[in-house]
Amino acid sequence: MPPVFAHGRLRLYLLKLLDEAPRHGYEIIRLLEERFQGLYAPSAGTVYPRLAKLEAEGLVTHTTEGGRKVYSITAAGRAELADRQGELAELELEIRDSLAALAADIREDVRTVAGDLRREMREAARQVRASTAATDSVDYLADVKEEFRRAKEEWKEQARRAREESRRARQDAQTARRQARQAQEHAREEVLRIKERVQEQVRDHTRHGDWPTGLMEGVNALAQELGSLAGQGRGTPAPATPRPEWATADDALSKEPARDLDRLLDRFRDEIRDAARDHGVTPGQLAATRGELADAAARIGALLREGK
Repeated sequence: MPPVFAHGRLRLYLLKLLDEAPRHGYEIIRLLEERFQGLYAPSAGTVYPRLAKLEAEGLVTHTTEGGRKVYSITAAGRAELADRQGELAELELEIRDSLAALAADIREDVRTVAGDLRREMREAARQVRASTAATDSVDYLADVKEEFRRAKEEWKEQARRAREESRRARQDAQTARRQARQAQEHAREEVLRIKERVQEQVRDHTRHGDWPTGLMEGVNALAQELGSLAGQGRGTPAPATPRPEWATADDALSKEPARDLDRLLDRFRDEIRDAARDHGVTPGQLAATRGELADAAARIGALLREGK
């Protein structure tokens, strides 16, 4: 089967979709799936890197709304889209051709299965006729007809079971997608709760003494333990990764500790949320993350209470 998008074509089509309206990444994936009538849907690993590259080239930009990155086309992006109108028209034709090819493959599979079934039925009928010509035994013919009837009933039952298995598979897929969305929402809620808890602890610490050292150590510990949210379960060592720049930037501190803490936690939350959105979060990972967040909150609280 030919690819749905030729080389570089998906990039152009993403500009077209963002020219229609600002959208976040998952909305773009769902829109492509709808336009291909469910026959094709790109993965997050296909769409997000291309959006990031378009943004690096200045063709799109993003804002954060409700914890999600919403991408919009820039003036430079519209200019490129205008320059490539002819190529965009060709792309629309290619998409229709790809959709037709996908549908043709499905129809061919159905025809193949139906043809095999017809051949099997004709062979069974031929064997019945041959047996009838070879013997005048009424009882033997009755036995052959009964076997044929049983074979037909068995085939019907197998077809029914296949349809039921297909229905259950679709339901399981829908359940998995729903659980993934719920897991992402739970992860976001956990991050917000830990942020509020640490903010209150820092405000309390600030009223009793110097806060910068305890704050930076707490945030560094939180970043080190939860930097691999999307790919690590609790109790499994995370691979060594460099700390983000904000975790060690002492010059980012001001004379307003509470506001500085709020900004640091926003940076931490955005980094973890992006990792979860790009790689997905399973229920098991969410449960492990909850424990890591609670442990980190306890350690940061202890650091901030030192000196009281």
